[in-house]
Amino acid sequence: MKITFLGAARTVTGSCYVLECEQARFAIDCGMHQGNRSIEGRNWDENGMYRPESLDFILLTHAHIDHSGLLPRLVSQGFKGSVYTTAPTKDLLGIMLEDSARIQETEAQWRSTKKQRVGAPPVEPLYKVEDAQKALQQLKTQEYNQVFEPAPGIRVIFNDAGHILGSAFIELWVKEGDEETKMVFSGDLGRPNQLLVPNPQTVETADFLFLESTYGARNHKNETQSRQELAEAIAYSYERGEKVIIPAFAVERTQELLYSFHLLHQEGLLPDDMPVYVDSPLAIKATEIFRRHWDYYDQETKELVRNGKNPLELPNLRFTLTPDESRAINVSQGPAIVIAGSGMANAGRIKHHLRHNIWKPGASIVFVGFQAEGTPGRRIVDGAKSIRILGEELSVKAKVFTIGGFSGHAGQTQILDWLSHFRSPEVQVYLVHGEHSGQKVLAELIREKFNLTVHIPDYLDECLLEKGGRFELTARPTLAAPRIDWEYLLEETAGKLAQVQDRVEYLQRMGMTNQVEIRGSLLAINSRFTTILSELMFEQKQKPTQD
Repeated sequence: MKITFLGAARTVTGSCYVLECEQARFAIDCGMHQGNRSIEGRNWDENGMYRPESLDFILLTHAHIDHSGLLPRLVSQGFKGSVYTTAPTKDLLGIMLEDSARIQETEAQWRSTKKQRVGAPPVEPLYKVEDAQKALQQLKTQEYNQVFEPAPGIRVIFNDAGHILGSAFIELWVKEGDEETKMVFSGDLGRPNQLLVPNPQTVETADFLFLESTYGARNHKNETQSRQELAEAIAYSYERGEKVIIPAFAVERTQELLYSFHLLHQEGLLPDDMPVYVDSPLAIKATEIFRRHWDYYDQETKELVRNGKNPLELPNLRFTLTPDESRAINVSQGPAIVIAGSGMANAGRIKHHLRHNIWKPGASIVFVGFQAEGTPGRRIVDGAKSIRILGEELSVKAKVFTIGGFSGHAGQTQILDWLSHFRSPEVQVYLVHGEHSGQKVLAELIREKFNLTVHIPDYLDECLLEKGGRFELTARPTLAAPRIDWEYLLEETAGKLAQVQDRVEYLQRMGMTNQVEIRGSLLAINSRFTTILSELMFEQKQKPTQD
């Protein structure tokens, strides 16, 4: 049996693991790669590694786009099998995949218009709404803790992962000949005592464990501390008459925030005259699905609902569906809280809210989830003094809050606690869904604490899975290397040089010390450009273009 890591290998997006055994070729998740343009280029599968037409079925752990977002693409490229998941995940995918498809179509149309101005061919979307609609027809639901067989000799159980509504980790048994091998795919593990959803279930045995490691190097603050920090952000901007801007994923994070605001309002820490806007059509629809599937809540929240207390309601809650309603938020005066997507600030309405508020000293920008490398959210969290949003370079003057306790992912200690339930001393652990630096820390802890074998696969690695056998890995470093988007890079460089040129008058009014320092920097850049041009011209002469 062989596994190929087509995503979430030394990164946190694009989850997809393809298994090949005697009976079938199938995938665990098919997530979209997100981040910079080089990483997102992997979605196009230029290396032909997915081969969707040969996939027999797909097992989906949950609805987040980094685990499900390539499903319409695979369908458009020939995948005709069944997609197994839980009932809440199916309903959430019904809104999320179509929303993702519309984003793909809109971005392709925008880029096509830009290219047509210079006579270039139009850009095709990654997939279309009709592809998403076809994909939804291939979904089949399964209950938690029930065994099912998607193919002869293959048994599967979905267990509650406690990450988002309907999320699952997967127990998988594959029988080849007389031998049966058990694998566990953690999906995204939730943290204990999270609002809304139950604690993650546990498992005791496996031959191979594919374990998420998003927060492999650190722990979270607890939920009470996080709610206090949220209250601090509210008070900071309320006193200054400005807005609290919260980039948040539409599914789970938005609903958990609403629950937190519900609690803060009960504690008197959310002013009645400070409206809370959910400015995301997707999050609004997701909230309705959460309300409908309240039987998947944790026990405490179920009791609230049974007693007529909806934790997702607030007296000052406003849902803004239309673009006009969204724009009106930025025209309005006075303090407000705005929740909008995307959670990493790389798409959606949040970009407009950041553009209107990030330069204001009294505003707050609150990050309540993981920010992947290469995203605007990550640059802001890492302390960028300025950031380019919607083509405009803006100073970061707002107060930035990073609140880790709202994460739907288990922290380092919680991952280790979950792993401690295993009673299989020979289990081999593969760390996935994490950045390499954090994975190395977690791997060392697992080796020390449990004396287990730990591997950290890279993108496109293939591993032979032999129970109790040798470890055999095939790496593809050439194919795995990210594609460099020269067009985007050169556009960004040219844009920054143009902005410097537009500020020449201001530059001339600066003190002479600053002028000399900036002049030195520009001379160094100019010198480097001269060297690059010389190298390119030399290469061009050595390899002339053939007619």
